[in-house]
Amino acid sequence: MKKPKSRRIFEDQGAPIGIVRLSILKGIGVDVEELRNKPMIAVVNSHTDLNPGHAHLKYLAERVKEGVHAAGGLPFEFNVPAPCDGIANGNEGMQFILPQRELIADMVETYVRSQWFDGLVLISGCDKINPGMLMAAARLDLPAIYLSGGPGVWQIRFTPGRKKSVDHKDYSDFAQKIATATCASCGACEIMGTANTFQCLAEALGMALPGSSNVPAFHADKLRFARQTGMRVVAMVEEELTARKIMTQAALENAVMVDHAIGGSTNSTLHLPALARELGLELPLSVFNEFNRKVPTLCGISPSGPFGVVDLFSAGGIPAVMKRLSADIRQDALSVTGKTMGEVIASAKVLDPEVIPPREQPHFIEGGTAVLFGNLAPDGAVVKQSAVARDMLAFTGRARVVETEQGAMDVVRKREIKEGEVLVIRYEGPKGGPGMPELLSVTVMLDLLQFKKVALVTDGRFSGATAGPCIGHVSPEAYDGGPLAAVRDGDEIEIDIPQRKLEVKISESEIKKRLQGFKPLEREVPAGYLRRYRRMVSSAAKGAVLD
Repeated sequence: MKKPKSRRIFEDQGAPIGIVRLSILKGIGVDVEELRNKPMIAVVNSHTDLNPGHAHLKYLAERVKEGVHAAGGLPFEFNVPAPCDGIANGNEGMQFILPQRELIADMVETYVRSQWFDGLVLISGCDKINPGMLMAAARLDLPAIYLSGGPGVWQIRFTPGRKKSVDHKDYSDFAQKIATATCASCGACEIMGTANTFQCLAEALGMALPGSSNVPAFHADKLRFARQTGMRVVAMVEEELTARKIMTQAALENAVMVDHAIGGSTNSTLHLPALARELGLELPLSVFNEFNRKVPTLCGISPSGPFGVVDLFSAGGIPAVMKRLSADIRQDALSVTGKTMGEVIASAKVLDPEVIPPREQPHFIEGGTAVLFGNLAPDGAVVKQSAVARDMLAFTGRARVVETEQGAMDVVRKREIKEGEVLVIRYEGPKGGPGMPELLSVTVMLDLLQFKKVALVTDGRFSGATAGPCIGHVSPEAYDGGPLAAVRDGDEIEIDIPQRKLEVKISESEIKKRLQGFKPLEREVPAGYLRRYRRMVSSAAKGAVLD
């Protein structure tokens, strides 16, 4: 069998260092003669005991390794961190979540390059880990295949008096509301947050076996897909089917279209451009607007609608969604199967048209994410428009400005914010945060206190769980002297999502005047990685990558 990289382990065996290499391998019980003839497969696992999205991945890794063995390869597992946004929310830990995407990509890349693997399987389930894995695959350009941990289920599915919905907006009883955000099993939180969004997009990119991404974490099919994934990567080594042959510009555009159709997380506007950069391609924010006029939010998956990701699985999963979009999907893009996307979706079936409706009967007539531009966001800002109440798609209100997430929490908790106002939270961007923390705690507090007519504007980001007129990723960020730094209490802010516009109603000359002699608020952070990250990170409009 082919060993395009690992054959070098056996070269120059007459030299002392060659003997040392083989002696080390013997120390782990490897049959050197077997390894001489079989490809080495890295099984990259983000298993951790600390969060449900990854707690079960050690079992999937075992099945992957079985598959690799069965197909004639030799698997070797290693691990990367798996940070949980939920645990870090509302505290300083959130500053370190997005930056770990770069660390994960670096860890996978450097370890694989140093150990001469022939192919790799990437196993993960949650927010920053999924794109970090794919970014590493793009750099390495080896035969690579992604296996998702799959969605879990919310406790509401087992709660007396539950409705058909799993979405918190459909419940007024406090205990039931809490049950719509309580994990009842292993797997990613059962909404179209960043975790499930990128599991879906990995499949849309062609990097996962068709139909595998939405299989629930606890379902027997997940184990079967794990074994098949291990078998398939060995065949990909033989076929020389590498990551960059799959993740092309066409594949990225497919991912953007599926992202719109499923009402994906706004964090996709960070991760897909970052992935494009690793591939040597471009995916500017304007591309999201180009496609959101063409592709509707087909599915009403929470927080955009009543259904959970488990319902999407039952309805036919991502192949069925792509079949609904077949008129626009780039069907010549490749899948890890070696087939084109056209061939993959040809055999797909929609099993529940209520969850995956016909294209002419979408949940929302435009794509899930909109990018807004204007004098407040010259380089762009993003919003999950599919989760915004229709009477709030166009909104004008007076600014109430705070400099920190905690400041925003205090304003909301004390009801110092009023209906009809815009809560501006700045210095939460990639540099200002630093780390671009998500502000889920603020949006949850607004919901629990039943504010209906308050908009948020920030250079930070939001969880995929966020609903309502929450405008994030405002670029340039306040730390870099963007217009957001010039906003004052009482300034009138216009949000017009249908027109893709975000404006503060003051003149350009007034903005420049207010920014004269500008010095950013610079938060003290611990010595170490976060200080380096602040120096090196790019704008959110460019994916918040390290330059």
